[in-house]
This record gives sequence, C-alpha cells and structure tokens, in this order.
Amino acid sequence: MEGRIHTDRRYEAELKSLHVKILEMGGFVEKQIAGAVAALVSRDDAQARLIIERDHAINRIDVEIDELCLRLLALHQPAGRDLRLITTGLKITTDLERVGDMAVNVCERALDLNREPQLKPFIDIPRMAEVAQRMLRESLDSFVREDVEAALGVCREDDVIDALTAQLFNELLTFMIRDPQTISRTIPLLFIAKYLERIGDHATNIAEMVVFMVKGKSIRHMDQVPPSV
Repeated sequence: MEGRIHTDRRYEAELKSLHVKILEMGGFVEKQIAGAVAALVSRDDAQARLIIERDHAINRIDVEIDELCLRLLALHQPAGRDLRLITTGLKITTDLERVGDMAVNVCERALDLNREPQLKPFIDIPRMAEVAQRMLRESLDSFVREDVEAALGVCREDDVIDALTAQLFNELLTFMIRDPQTISRTIPLLFIAKYLERIGDHATNIAEMVVFMVKGKSIRHMDQVPPSV
C-alpha cells in the first residue's frame, strides 16, 4: 500500500512538472517573439542574432517535455483525462517549438532588411505581433486553468490576425506595383507578416487542444468556432 501511495505521489508530481515545463517553454517563446519584433523595429543586428542563438534553449525544453510525456505514458499507462493531458502536452510543445522557429525567421528577415533603407514605419507588424503574443499567452492560460471558454476566445481571435495580415499584404503589394525597386524590401516584410500569422495559427492549435483535453471533443477543422462546447 505504501508503495502505491509513493507511486501516485510521484505520478502527480510529474504531471505538475509537465504543467510547469510547458509554461516555462511558453514564456520563453513569448519573450523570443517580443525580442524578434523589437530587433526588427530598432534595426538591431546584435539582438536579432541573440534571439537566433537562444533558439537552442527552446529545443532543449521541447526534448525534456517529450521525454517526460513518454515516461508518463510508459510507466503509468494513464487513461481518460490524464491521457488527454499528456497527449495535449506533446502537441502543445510541438506548436511552441514552431513558434520559436517563427521568431528566428523574423530575425533572419530583419538582418536582411537592415542592409537597406527602411521602407516604411513599423506600425502594422508590431500590432500583429501584439495580437499573436496575446493569443499565445491566452491559449497557455486556458491550458493551465482548463478554461474552455477562454480557449474558444483564442480561436475567434485568429480572424483578427488574418485580417491584419491581408491588410498589410495589400499595402505592400501596392508598394511593389508602384515602384518595383522596393521589391527587395517588401518581400521580407511579406514573409514576416506570414510568420506572425502562423504564430496565431499555432496559438489557435493550442487552444483547440485545450478544448479536447477538457471536454474530450475535437473542434479542429470546423468551418466556424462553436459558441460553446
């Protein structure tokens, strides 16, 4: 009996550790996004390179979480809600790792842009980044609180960042049409807008997985976000 209690306590501690590690990774990734956009706006090559170098730390946490999830699956054979928590953790870290990659991509494009005169003031991209960061933060908060309504709210916000992306695309295409010499400066900005849109997509993926974790129902690939689950 004592052995079983010890095992259960260890199991609960490892589940708690899973939550903590996912939040640690999410916080790191959010800082990477903010740092990447700041490097872009300030045209700071050194900061951009620092963000790129830090990506290995995200990859390290990703591996640690994968190993923890696999150990939990192998040793405890969880079922029901615990099983959904662990499989959700695996998927969330995949999305977070890819968000980290997007931050690196923003920095790489920023280094390209810094070799030429600035095309236009940075207004739309920081606003897009703010929405993307908020979506990521709220999706992780919904995971911690197991809050389905908050997760659904994140899914609805995806339309906001999509609209901002379309608006910026149209503006940048106008620059290229009017003056083809601006193409070398507009193309990296188009890529950056797409990276930020993808961050919103990954935040939405996390929120959808929260709904699955809590309710055991998948809302992925639905044409519209349901009002409730």
